[in-house]
Amino acid sequence: MKEDAQKEFAFSKEDFERVRRTLYQKAGINLTDTKDSLVYSRLARRLRALSLNSFDDYLTYLKRTPEEDENFINALTTNLTSFFRESHHFEALAEYLRSHPGERTIWCAASSTGEEPYSIAMTVAEVFESFDTPISIIASDIDSNVLAKAQAGVYNADAISKLSAVQCRKFLHRGKGQNKGKVRVVPELRRMVTFRRLNLMDVTWPIRAPIDVIFCRNVMIYFDKPTQHNILKRMIALQPDDGLYFAGHSENFNKATDLVIPVGKTIYKPARKGKKYG
Repeated sequence: MKEDAQKEFAFSKEDFERVRRTLYQKAGINLTDTKDSLVYSRLARRLRALSLNSFDDYLTYLKRTPEEDENFINALTTNLTSFFRESHHFEALAEYLRSHPGERTIWCAASSTGEEPYSIAMTVAEVFESFDTPISIIASDIDSNVLAKAQAGVYNADAISKLSAVQCRKFLHRGKGQNKGKVRVVPELRRMVTFRRLNLMDVTWPIRAPIDVIFCRNVMIYFDKPTQHNILKRMIALQPDDGLYFAGHSENFNKATDLVIPVGKTIYKPARKGKKYG
């Protein structure tokens, strides 16, 4: 990595390595060597906000100021999502709910700005033909900023291209006046989802077994292999034998056959033999 004399702040390879080590320690996220420009642009905003003169000053401030951890992690996490991304997962979820009646809990472990948990909620509402269902939906994320956006449930109108006209009428309100061009998830659907901040690297999670369905998509790619295996092991331990685990399109657990068995495209079930969850 070359230092750029045109940059507002000096940013050395050692600065990048310190940021990388710190992010791994705090969030388990493993930054690749190609992320130096992203790190600079994201954290330069924090330097300006705090009136600091260098990355060394910022990292010293971060070490001495625990409340800055959240801003640091928020700045460096990437949140790419959309409604009904990988649509076959939601078809499989609907089939699962129809064949497993009664109370069930679904955990969306990377809520981002809410498109995924609201897609889950729409699927649930369609299966039960009601907003009042026996299904609990928990949506978590490490980034408090995106959680706030998710809870608000406001999106640009072009974000709903994958929704049918019927879904748009049932689940969304279109903005008028100064809110023209935006949509908001209807309150009945928003109430179906419980949002909470959660760091997957924490020793304990505020999540109780059994979790029948887990959506943890395009999250594991940010962790190294040992961390991936540990998180997957903890998640699967929360699931009953007939649970489902949905992974991202670029993630596969073919080498984790001690934990999961594939039952569909990036869909898995616990690989236990007579063991209970918990």
